[in-house]
Amino acid sequence: MSTTPAPSAAKQAQAHVQRFGTFLSGMVMPNIGALIAWGLITALFIEKGPFPLGKIGGFGQSMVGGKLVDNIGIVGPSINYLLPILIAFQGGRMMYEKNPTRGGVLGAIATMGVIAGVPGYPMFIGAMIMGPLGGWTMKKLDALWDGKIKPGFEMLVNNFSAGIWGTIIAIFGLFAVSPLVKMLMDVLTVVVRVLVRNNLLPLTSVFIEPAKVLFLNNAVNHGVLSPLGLAEAAGPAGKSILFLLEANPGPGMGILLAFMLFGKGAAKATAPGAALIHFVGGIHEIYFPYVLMKPALLLAAIAGGATGVATNMLLHTGLKGPAAPGSVIAISAMAGGDIAKVWIAIILATIVSFLVAAVILKMDKSSDGDLSKATADMEAMKGKKSSVAGNLVAAPTGEIKNIVFACDAGMGSSAMGASVLRNKIKDAGYGDVKVTNEAIANLKDVYDIVVTQETLAPRAIPKVPSATVLTVDNFMNSPRYEEVVEMIRTQRSGSAAPVAPVAAAATVGAAAAQDEAPAADILSTESIQLGARAVDKGDAITQAGQLLVARGAVDSAYVDAMHKREESVSTYMGNFLAIPHGTNDAKEHIKSSAMSFIRLDQPLDWNGNQVKFVVGIAGKNKEHLQILGKLAKIFSNNESVQALENASSADEVAAILGKVNS
Repeated sequence: MSTTPAPSAAKQAQAHVQRFGTFLSGMVMPNIGALIAWGLITALFIEKGPFPLGKIGGFGQSMVGGKLVDNIGIVGPSINYLLPILIAFQGGRMMYEKNPTRGGVLGAIATMGVIAGVPGYPMFIGAMIMGPLGGWTMKKLDALWDGKIKPGFEMLVNNFSAGIWGTIIAIFGLFAVSPLVKMLMDVLTVVVRVLVRNNLLPLTSVFIEPAKVLFLNNAVNHGVLSPLGLAEAAGPAGKSILFLLEANPGPGMGILLAFMLFGKGAAKATAPGAALIHFVGGIHEIYFPYVLMKPALLLAAIAGGATGVATNMLLHTGLKGPAAPGSVIAISAMAGGDIAKVWIAIILATIVSFLVAAVILKMDKSSDGDLSKATADMEAMKGKKSSVAGNLVAAPTGEIKNIVFACDAGMGSSAMGASVLRNKIKDAGYGDVKVTNEAIANLKDVYDIVVTQETLAPRAIPKVPSATVLTVDNFMNSPRYEEVVEMIRTQRSGSAAPVAPVAAAATVGAAAAQDEAPAADILSTESIQLGARAVDKGDAITQAGQLLVARGAVDSAYVDAMHKREESVSTYMGNFLAIPHGTNDAKEHIKSSAMSFIRLDQPLDWNGNQVKFVVGIAGKNKEHLQILGKLAKIFSNNESVQALENASSADEVAAILGKVNS
């Protein structure tokens, strides 16, 4: 049987970079509160701040025990010790899943070595190296004597092994790692200074703005810009322009404003809401599909980004600390006395981006594009072509009480999605269902349902083997949310119903589909077509719908609803299967539950995926959910898929799909 093509080397490399960025983000994001606290203290109490206070800001002298001593303050110790150790502790926790506190402690001890190696030098990159290394090596050492310690000696062995290894790895960090990290930081600092002195820093937008769309911004931001920015902010200037290279919301805002005025259809209708979420909420992912719908708009993003950077350079603007997320509120809070200058840079970036985007949209005579397809393209560009294909799974058999949205950082698009679904569930009358958001790295196996983007599902699944993992293309407005609400409603009424779609590997640990069967005549041989041909996916959907019409199960308006459904979200499921079906509003056009089956002679491109089987579905009441659950069992089985591919008659196909009727 044909299999899903393996990801290309470029896609694999991109996925590795994305995972690296996610790991860095997982160390930094939980400590954003500490970074903000340090930034506020720096902005308010240093010698040049609005409220200079030596005991806090670390300047001048104070009388202690009858002697004048230099004030240490909070600013210096925080940047040199507190923040690196917090990051290292989190890194160690992430590497030692079984005993995260032990891993975190070893990560913190190891990092003290690199901190001591270069006194007074903010060792953030050192923390990102030694923290995970400390946790990982402790995990490996513990595995050597796991189960071999005599009862009563566990605490003694654990404490002394941690202390001894902590001593060794801290000394290793002091003499071996700290010189290398300092060398790396010095090189990166020189590169940034060269860019600044030669007025070339705006050119970084050529790389940063496309990186956002490719979802690689975490690796750039948390791996390079934030450590360098924190080191610069700890110096005499007390601020850094590097915090503004990626966080400026102006480029995205300009593009969304252009769509509000010159866009068409769904893009124009959704742009105002997206602009609010992007600008105020700081969720930059919201404008990526708009750029992908018109790739030339990357020029607008780059022009806007470069304008913002150039303006900040001319005005000598910077932030006291990182702004996360990239919200205008977070940026303003970290701007200190530069708030007016920062706003000027944001406004100019917005204007330039808007003007370039407006010209592109006005000159483009093609159709406005498919926003849902662009969202799917965004998934593909972010690593969708993985070895894990989309597939179908069943709803949890236990009562749904705890739902979590998971994304890279746990505070951007996942927070938005959690808010949307939370409101939908409350409106349906199920306020006892808890909906939260979390970073992928921090997931624990305590949830009933985990909602994430398809490209992140392979990382989420191993952490939540007992949960059902649902994937969505768009956190803001996914049809999956209505299906989750319907799952809860069906479950509370006494019969659990399945839902789709999700990454194939999510079937591990997920509850099995219920065995209640729909009506026995859902599929008939008259509705099975082998050796079919289709020009495109629209043609295939029409053919599948016409088979349902010919069967007398639906009227012709339902076929239109099938196309409308495809416009909102792709019905590609994985394993060469697509299941076009109508929208929830099209139920009045269904006369009876039915299913059509088409096997194509040549694989059809379905938003970048190969489809051989097109299954049209019409479900009366809630029966379509049960149909999906039955299909899940068949198409998650490679032997069944192979049998369908080799079947020579409609009767043979009907026999294979007989489980749908039994």
